[in-house]
Amino acid sequence: MTRATTVRAVLAAAVLLVSVLITLTMSPRLGLDLQGGTRMVLQAKDSDTAKADRESTDRTLEVLRKRIDSLGVTEPTLTRSGEDRIIVELPDVQDPRKAADVIGRTAQLTFHGVQGPGEPAGDGPALPDEEGRTLALGPAVISGAGVKEASAAFDAQQGAGWSVSLDFHKDAGRDWTRLTGEAACHPVQDERRRVAIVLDKKVISSPQVSPTVACNTGLPSGSTQITGSFSADEARELALLIQGGALPVPVEIVEQRTVGPTLGADAIDASARAAVIGAAATALFITVVYRLFGALAAVALGAYGVISYAALVALGVTLTLPGLAGFVLAIGMAVDANVLVFERAREEHALRPGKSLRTSLTAGFRHAWSAVADSNVTTLIAAGLLFFLGSGPVKGFGVTLGIGVLASMFSALVIARALTETAARSRFVSDYRGVNGIASPGRVRTWINRRDPQLMRSPRRWLLISAALIAVAVAGILVRGVNLGVEFTGGRLVEYSTSRPVDVESARTALAGAGFGDAEVTTAGAGDISVRTGDLDNHDEYALRAALAEEGGETTKVRDELIGPSLGDELRRNALIALAIAVLVQLGYLAIRFRWTFAVASVGALVHDVVILVGAFAWLGRTVDGIFLAALLTVIGYSVNDSVVVFDRVRELWAKARRKPLSDVANLAVLQTVPRTVNTGMGALFILVALAVLGGDSLADFALALLIGIVVGTYSSVMTAVPAALLLERGSKAPPPAHTSRRKSGAGRRDPLDNGARV
Repeated sequence: MTRATTVRAVLAAAVLLVSVLITLTMSPRLGLDLQGGTRMVLQAKDSDTAKADRESTDRTLEVLRKRIDSLGVTEPTLTRSGEDRIIVELPDVQDPRKAADVIGRTAQLTFHGVQGPGEPAGDGPALPDEEGRTLALGPAVISGAGVKEASAAFDAQQGAGWSVSLDFHKDAGRDWTRLTGEAACHPVQDERRRVAIVLDKKVISSPQVSPTVACNTGLPSGSTQITGSFSADEARELALLIQGGALPVPVEIVEQRTVGPTLGADAIDASARAAVIGAAATALFITVVYRLFGALAAVALGAYGVISYAALVALGVTLTLPGLAGFVLAIGMAVDANVLVFERAREEHALRPGKSLRTSLTAGFRHAWSAVADSNVTTLIAAGLLFFLGSGPVKGFGVTLGIGVLASMFSALVIARALTETAARSRFVSDYRGVNGIASPGRVRTWINRRDPQLMRSPRRWLLISAALIAVAVAGILVRGVNLGVEFTGGRLVEYSTSRPVDVESARTALAGAGFGDAEVTTAGAGDISVRTGDLDNHDEYALRAALAEEGGETTKVRDELIGPSLGDELRRNALIALAIAVLVQLGYLAIRFRWTFAVASVGALVHDVVILVGAFAWLGRTVDGIFLAALLTVIGYSVNDSVVVFDRVRELWAKARRKPLSDVANLAVLQTVPRTVNTGMGALFILVALAVLGGDSLADFALALLIGIVVGTYSSVMTAVPAALLLERGSKAPPPAHTSRRKSGAGRRDPLDNGARV
């Protein structure tokens, strides 16, 4: 065993040991879509006295934290997003009505002197009192921030019922004494002897100052009581709001998502089944194709699963439903590096059959490095865009995908290499071609050798086919339209499970009778009912659920998504920006790494994939939402990944045969990379089919989008990108790439696919 192999083996063992320890001793952080609960996004608004900036939003967050702590929610999470948004996550809160009332209310508590009935003479408001009579109020003298403590109490002795006692801070206490002292200067029956206590522009109490209080003396600053025929719940809620403190700026709920605990548990179970079955099918496939080395790669694949999971847990990444799907998907994509290496090793062994198996394998790793690095960088770019431009669960998918890519490179280039190089030293493995999986060319490569198809002889033919596919997709977008989810349009989408089966028409009739005639009702799989509406607050949602319960019996909310119209517009705009940035970043990276013609052709192929995928969802009537966007950006990374592998081979072969027609070089490059494309695609398809069939309704559209995208991307990377590059090169005056000599790279060797030509 060489020193380098020993180092890789020790490093692999150390990383695996640490990963196993983390896996056994730490638990993952589950997102609300997996453990159940409510997630809200609050938008801070400017008020008359404060601007919604970073500082005021931070102070608002701390006030909200006090309120939520008073609710007794287990492990709530509050974070600021951007300058003026607050994300609130409440695990296990299934009915967000009360939480939304307490969190979302501004609790702008103010104390005013009463100027009399009717319109005010100054700049104060005119509001109805508890009995509906309009009072002219003076300007606010004290705000809720001046209240030190608030508590609800029941006065059984005096028979006054429930009241709220207030204690003031020092300066506010002096203002309270002055306010009540001025009111005491008016006659007992005069309206101006009253003090109005206003909460959110509503007079909640307007008591008259006691006749025992002398003019300009006022009540003591220690405390006072708010009375107003409160019920016990009303008094406690008011005390809770005031005790939590007045918000520095008003807030508005622009997004709210609620997921039932059963849906999250089902999603975890379904994803686990899909991961096990998909990974087992992928491992069996690469073992059949690459024999012993394939089996060793499958062992490295298992190590990848442990390492990536441990990294997610150790970094404290919140695992969301899309993130869970990304973790499963990355298992299939992790095969790619191994396939690239093994196919290059097969080529080396076929060209130099007299050399040892270990030498061919080492050359395979060396020659595959460029394609592995470039293809994984493009996927990391897509993952980074998902993290920085996505929102909510989509960010989790980006993190999971990025960690998966890095872990897959480690498993392929360190663990798999250590295992295969050790096995290659065995005389038994070297002597028996049917055992190692490298000494034989493989069925796909054998078929290509025999057929020798000239795929790039007429590049325009393939571009016409691609143009026809785009035309069909655009027709779907124009004729059927894109079914944007509430995430992009704004509105509310609620999914219910009923104890008795309810058909769509019956549900529509029941909701129309309750005043929800504009609601869109559809089935949501497994007999559940999905209701989509426009503006619908939490109390209306409760009424809607009650109306549905009359028809279907006990009705449980499975999923609830509320997106404000302004946020929907913003998310839709950000989605388009994310796609544009993804295209530009990939174009820039490819232009640096390759020729500009290759970069433009690759980007043209990924645009082709995006249009076809959106068109396919338009024809199928599937929802385009944030999860679809995650799938779309992943497809972009995958499409460029495939194109990079092909163009990396074109560049290598062209540099060795600069006088040879580019169409012949491109045809040879395509034929040489077809085995890798087929085998890698099969690995990803096993996982995606498992997700689509076993992943449940929550992941069905996600898996379908990736299935379509990967199939189309595999096609376009060869039949769109390469023909486009050939046509662009006809008008380019740039010379062929310079030949970069690699250590014993074999320049001038005969390639069995080249019909005698030297490359």
